[in-house]
Amino acid sequence: MNISEPFIRRPVGTSLLAAGVLLLGAVAYYFLPVAPLPKVDFPTISVSAQEPGVDPQTAASSLAAPLERRFAQIAGVSEITSVSSLGGSSITIQFDLNRDINGAARDVQSAINAASGELPSGLPQPPSYRKVNPSDAPIMVLAMTSDALPLSQVYNLADQIIGQRISQVEGVSQVIIGGGAKSAVRVQMNPVALASMGLSLEDIRTTLSQANVLSPKGAFDGRAAAFRHRQQRSADAGRSISADHRRAAQRRGSARCAMSAPRSTRRKIAIRPVCSTTSAPCC
Repeated sequence: MNISEPFIRRPVGTSLLAAGVLLLGAVAYYFLPVAPLPKVDFPTISVSAQEPGVDPQTAASSLAAPLERRFAQIAGVSEITSVSSLGGSSITIQFDLNRDINGAARDVQSAINAASGELPSGLPQPPSYRKVNPSDAPIMVLAMTSDALPLSQVYNLADQIIGQRISQVEGVSQVIIGGGAKSAVRVQMNPVALASMGLSLEDIRTTLSQANVLSPKGAFDGRAAAFRHRQQRSADAGRSISADHRRAAQRRGSARCAMSAPRSTRRKIAIRPVCSTTSAPCC
């Protein structure tokens, strides 16, 4: 018996069955879920390298270029794009669809470690990476302003309190804080006065780096209590900069001052005879 024989012998029933299937398909068509973008998770990783004060051209050559050369050697990379701006570079790496994102992340970390010797030595922190989805877009943008607080304190509130609270909400994958001004101490020096004292800019930088170290120094054990001691210096250390091998640098306080301000400020500040320290917004 042929499977098509019953449909040939009963043409009316066959026509009604075909019409019913056609009607059912037409009704079900309007209930199909439609998404603006296909549900495809592209294996994409974003790498960020920051160096305060660096210009975009220098960031592209000293930060982005060494990292891109290492990332290009990773298997399964389909596209590498980078954007360099004032203060750092951002590199986006997209892999083939059949590449596991966790394995790709391990390869990216290995490439960052391999490129560490080619990066500038003055980076505040090593380049960091995170997994991203190109189809994701911000669902909320918040702006913070204050007429009573400086911009650096507003940034600290957003970074340390609000941003952390929002990141703890279930379903939030990333919180980006931008446009603020981190607190820092800037040192402005007069090269002519330094040269007359037999000092160089590198001498001042070395002294500052050694005088502003937060490190443990040991402990005091008593009968009833134990105390931990650590070396702690602040911006006031700028008043007592001295180089033991330079007698002329032992004149303290008369040519230096320290004060608190945000990083990367573009205001004009009067230069003291030798140097001055100010706080400015981050680059």
